[in-house]
Amino acid sequence: PTGSIIYSMEIKSTLTHRSGKILEVVYRDIESEEELGDKKISAVHAYCFYEDKLIIVYAENKGYWTPAGGGVEEGENVHDAVAREVKEETNMRVLAQRFIGYQDISEPQGIVSQTRSVCLVEPYGPFISDPDGDITEIKLIDPKDIKQYFDWGVVGEYIMQRALQIKAQMDLEVDYV
Repeated sequence: PTGSIIYSMEIKSTLTHRSGKILEVVYRDIESEEELGDKKISAVHAYCFYEDKLIIVYAENKGYWTPAGGGVEEGENVHDAVAREVKEETNMRVLAQRFIGYQDISEPQGIVSQTRSVCLVEPYGPFISDPDGDITEIKLIDPKDIKQYFDWGVVGEYIMQRALQIKAQMDLEVDYV
């Protein structure tokens, strides 16, 4: 189709866990849940945009800023996990969502797979609190300022760039109220 962008990116990198241990990471682009096959996804993160602002959340118990996200519950698909986590952590409704990709992180207990998505959102109302108590603050920031809050290295830079491209496509398709 006209205007489509085809992705087939794979990035191999490392990240330093909060414990100080260096973990291997392999990131891959995907466009649909079917591309995950029978891969067990344990967590999701959503690059959420309200108009032209990126929403980030502060996990006080962990001491860092991050995109909204969390664990996938038993029997839950990835899209539903994203919508639930976004609502719990930001009090926003997902209007549209698309995959960016997934990453496999080689942790001591085995490979942990997590997806990355882009969401267009709107507030239900003001953010008061996360039901789980993990998130204590949310911010709407200019996406170019993301590294002031967290830096996920080469993979993070690529994901942010791809998120902005996908968001631009989604903006053309979603009719904001």
